[in-house]
Amino acid sequence: MSDDNAIRNGGRLSLWRAAYVIARRDFTAVLFSRAFIFFLLGPLFPAIVMGLAGGVGAQVQSEAGVADVGIAMQADDLDAMLAARDELAMQLPGAIPPMVAVAYLQPGETYDARGVLEDGEGSLAGVITGTLDAPVLTATEGRVMRWRGTVGMVAAHAAEGNALAYPPVGTSIVGTSGAAENSGRLRTAQGGQVLLFLLIMLLASMVLSNLVEEKGNKIIEVLAAAIPMDAVFLGKLFAMLGVSVVGIAVWGSTGAAILYAGGMSLSDLANPGVGWPMFFLLFALYFAMGYLLLGSIFLAVGSLATTVREVQTLSMPATMFQILVFFFASLAVTDRGGMIELTAMAFPLSSPFTMVARAAAEESLWPHLLALGWQALWVAIFVRAGASLFRRRVMKSGPRAATRRGPVKALLGMFRNRSPQQS
Repeated sequence: MSDDNAIRNGGRLSLWRAAYVIARRDFTAVLFSRAFIFFLLGPLFPAIVMGLAGGVGAQVQSEAGVADVGIAMQADDLDAMLAARDELAMQLPGAIPPMVAVAYLQPGETYDARGVLEDGEGSLAGVITGTLDAPVLTATEGRVMRWRGTVGMVAAHAAEGNALAYPPVGTSIVGTSGAAENSGRLRTAQGGQVLLFLLIMLLASMVLSNLVEEKGNKIIEVLAAAIPMDAVFLGKLFAMLGVSVVGIAVWGSTGAAILYAGGMSLSDLANPGVGWPMFFLLFALYFAMGYLLLGSIFLAVGSLATTVREVQTLSMPATMFQILVFFFASLAVTDRGGMIELTAMAFPLSSPFTMVARAAAEESLWPHLLALGWQALWVAIFVRAGASLFRRRVMKSGPRAATRRGPVKALLGMFRNRSPQQS
C-alpha cells in the first residue's frame, strides 16, 4: 500500500515510512526553494575563513616541519659528524638541521640512501654518506640547494676542527622523501579536518531554522498528531543530510572545475595514506556520521526553543563545545598513536575529525571499519535520545488534538496544499 493510500484510508504509517514521508517533504521543499540558491553561496565566507586559518594548526605545522638528516658513514666519521653538528648548532641556533645516525658502516660497505628516501618511511629529509673528505648528500632538489653548504661546513668542522676549508659535497637528487611525504600528509590531514568542521557546522544549523519555523506556524503540531514524533525527528534529520549532500556535490564539482581550469590536479598534492579515492569515500562517511551526531543535538536543542532568539541562546553552548572538540581533534594529529589520539578516536563527537586525519596520514584501513561501527552506535544513541527529548518537548508546545477531519487527513491536506516555497 502506498503512503498516500494509507493516509486516505485513515491508516497509520510505520516509523520508517513516516520518516521517509517527512524526509521527502522537507528535502523537496528546501531543494526547490529560492533560499537554496543563497544557501549554495554560503561557503564563500567559510572558504575565506579557512584560507586565513593557518594559525589554528600552528602546532600541526610545527610537527610537520620536523625533518631529520640521516648519516650513514663509518663509525669514526659518523660520531665526528654528530659532534661537529651539535657544536655548530650551539653557535648557530636554527641554522643546522637535526642530524641522526641511521647506519654505522663497515669498511667497503655501502648504503642505499636513495632507496630509503624514496620508500617514504620515517622522517628523514636527506641522507649523508661518503667520508669526511668527500661527503655525499642525497635529498630532494630544494633541500640539496639549502643544505649543501651546511653539510660541507659540518664535515670540515668534523675533519679539521674548523669550518674554513670546506670539502666538496657530492649530491644525489630524489623526487621525494619520508619527511616530505609526512609533511604533505599532515597538511592534508589538517585541511581535511578544517573542511569537515566547516561543512558540519554550516549545514547542521539548517535543522534549527527549519524546526523553529514549523513550530511557529503550528505545522509541527499537526505532524505530531498525525505520525510518531520519532519519525518527524528522523525525517527532518535525514532530509537535511540529503540537502547537505546535494550542496557538497555542487561545491565540490565547482571547486574541482576551478582547480582543473587553473592547471592543478590531485597529483600536485601529497597522496593520502589510504589514497585519494578511499580518502574521499571515508570523508563522506565521516561527514555523515558527524552531521547526524551534531544534527541530532541541534534538533533536540531546537525542540526546547520557541523563537529564533532562544535558538541562538540554546545552541551557543553546543557550538562552542563543538569548537573545543575540533581543537582537541586537531591536537590529536600531532600525537599519532598516543593517548590524546586514542581518546579523540573514542570520543564520539571528535572521532570523525580524528579519523579523517588518520586516513590522510596512515595507510591501514581496519581502524576505519572499527571507528565507523563505533560512530554508528553513537549515532543511534544520539538520535534515540534526541528523538525522546524532541517528542516530549514538542508535544507540550501546543494542543495534541487535530482538526475535525482527523489527524491523518489533515496531514494529507497539508502536504497537498503547501507549496515548496512555503515550507
